[in-house]
Amino acid sequence: MPLSSSGPLSSSGPAGSSGRAGRSAGRTGLTEQLKRGLEAPICLTWELTYGCNLACIHCLSSSGRRDPRELSTAEARAVIDELAEMQVFYVNIGGGEPTIRSDFYPLIAYAVSRGVGVKFSTNGSTLTPARAGELAGMDYVDVQISLDGADAATNDAVRGRGSYEAARAAMDNLAAAGFGPFKISVVVTRENVDQLDALWEMALSYRAQLRLTRLRPSGRGADTWSLLHPTAAQQVDLYTWLVAHPDVLTGDSFFHLSALGEPLPGLNLCGAGRVVCLIDPVGDVYACPFVLHDEFKAGSVRDPGGFAAVWRSSALFTSLREPASAGACASCGSYDACQGGCMAAKFFTGLPLDGPDPECVHGHGEALLAGVPAGGAPSPGPGHSVPVSLSARRR
Repeated sequence: MPLSSSGPLSSSGPAGSSGRAGRSAGRTGLTEQLKRGLEAPICLTWELTYGCNLACIHCLSSSGRRDPRELSTAEARAVIDELAEMQVFYVNIGGGEPTIRSDFYPLIAYAVSRGVGVKFSTNGSTLTPARAGELAGMDYVDVQISLDGADAATNDAVRGRGSYEAARAAMDNLAAAGFGPFKISVVVTRENVDQLDALWEMALSYRAQLRLTRLRPSGRGADTWSLLHPTAAQQVDLYTWLVAHPDVLTGDSFFHLSALGEPLPGLNLCGAGRVVCLIDPVGDVYACPFVLHDEFKAGSVRDPGGFAAVWRSSALFTSLREPASAGACASCGSYDACQGGCMAAKFFTGLPLDGPDPECVHGHGEALLAGVPAGGAPSPGPGHSVPVSLSARRR
């Protein structure tokens, strides 16, 4: 039985409510509570490995090579035990390509046995008919197939030659196995934003759910963001499309667009260190899946006290839960709607964290970006990329 939503605070609204019903006065109070943090994260992202058989040009973790310091099977099971004790609702497993770990399926089975639901993202390349059948027989497991275009030309330019075919084969296998609504996960770019209707139709054809996420300038995305992120006009089109499709999942990726008018479904706030965080393959804990940088590293599951101590007591998470001022956005009438936008997007483009989002719909971020000197943005780090010729990948 797959998970029925993206978590207890799904992109359809708080506590699993749907569409505009979630946009109630009660959400305001809940949002203020969540800003102060919770005893356990609502959504925990866990990158099991940096190893990957693809080299997507927007990969937030610059994955490719496995790290020899990866958590062992025993260490990973110990983390799952902690999450179960903390009553974490579900864990969002990614990578790299998590299924290349030989212990992947035993680990998700163990998580489910401990009452921790699993949602994992995969490029689909290893999802054979047999594996699809195995997943269809598991409770509380959700599968997201990553796809960044409605056709091979658009998708493969970002994810690599043959990746579209592999993703579609994985979807076919899940559908044939009777796995019930899986998700098609799309990073919105200026190349695929005009294909949203086609992607929506594709999801409907599989009785799947469409999930859209925002392109961040993290990892290899730092080098490609300026070329791939939607234009100002496309941002408006995207907002209009999302308002018209309230059942499309977004994971609160696009709350910066709420400054255009009616709030989008969801919490519309940055949950970094408050309701979400990330564990990387070597056990380091970061405030957000999109800020894999030492400045946002809170500790390690290998530290005394494990993950629970990092979540509840780290200096970084404590500071993130303090009331924040609107900073440079204080005079903007849209601040309550957009909350200043995405921390990761600001950080990796060299903008101040208390300033406007680089994709601010009123253009304030774009004006500031023009003043960021060359080399003024923080480096996303060396990453784990395997050298790949982009020209070869686009043939």
